[in-house]
Amino acid sequence: MTALATSVPVRDDRDPAAPRRRSRRPTAWLPTAVLLIGAVYCLLPVAWVVAASTKSGSSLFTTFTFAPGGDFLTNLGDLSEGGVYWKWMLNSLLYAGAGGLLSAFVSGLSGYTLAKYRFPGRGVIFNVLLAGVLVPGVTLAIPQYLLLAKVGMTDTYWAVLLPNILSPYGIYLARIYAAAAVPDTVLEAARTDGASEGRIFGRVALPMMLPGLVTVFLFQFVAIWNNFLLPFVMLSDDDKFPVTVGLFTLLNQGQTVPALYSVVIIGVLISIVPLIALFLLLQRYWRLDLVSGSVKG
Repeated sequence: MTALATSVPVRDDRDPAAPRRRSRRPTAWLPTAVLLIGAVYCLLPVAWVVAASTKSGSSLFTTFTFAPGGDFLTNLGDLSEGGVYWKWMLNSLLYAGAGGLLSAFVSGLSGYTLAKYRFPGRGVIFNVLLAGVLVPGVTLAIPQYLLLAKVGMTDTYWAVLLPNILSPYGIYLARIYAAAAVPDTVLEAARTDGASEGRIFGRVALPMMLPGLVTVFLFQFVAIWNNFLLPFVMLSDDDKFPVTVGLFTLLNQGQTVPALYSVVIIGVLISIVPLIALFLLLQRYWRLDLVSGSVKG
């Protein structure tokens, strides 16, 4: 007699709709630990600058602690004496602000042209721009100085502004953003309505590209603000120095006058404030743009 095999159902009391618990891997904490170490590595020098800006020149080198001192206002008064530091800050705002705005506009126009128009040599131009991204700006400072010296523009504000207007990386970003954010159907509808190409760019494409151009402006502003070699090569007048070159001159004087080191440190701390404020302002702008885009969608 053949034995009939019968299957006995196994009872499962678990709710099929309940989410299953995933077993945590032993190394799940590793990415968080790496991020924390990276954050400490980046923020530790900033914390030391904040603490050192409150110390006098004598106590700056005798004790290495993060405990704040009581000479912040004294150092700030020494820094503001003569007003030359604030002149350097205004120069940096001029170079970075005007250069960032002009660079964002030129990048937006160039990126839009490369993304939405078909013309001979477009691919060659884009490849040359990509090659320009790979060239460090440090290597261009001396050739730029020689070119501007030929036309008598060294030691002027234009000597720092003009080389920073054209940004290959900014044009690359604008080209990618224009290709994704500006639909061809919208442009064709505007042309059908009789709008000129300049009006289409200014009234249709530019508002759509604005979030990407804000990013280009931020990158270029930070790059110009932190730039040292170009203004150091181009300028010889102290009144035209940006804050980076100005603090460098004070640092050199600190070799003979050690009390100036505390002045340089508080100057470095104040020079960071505009960058933090700009980043927070533009971050708020990005969030508002994302919210408005989701509501419109």
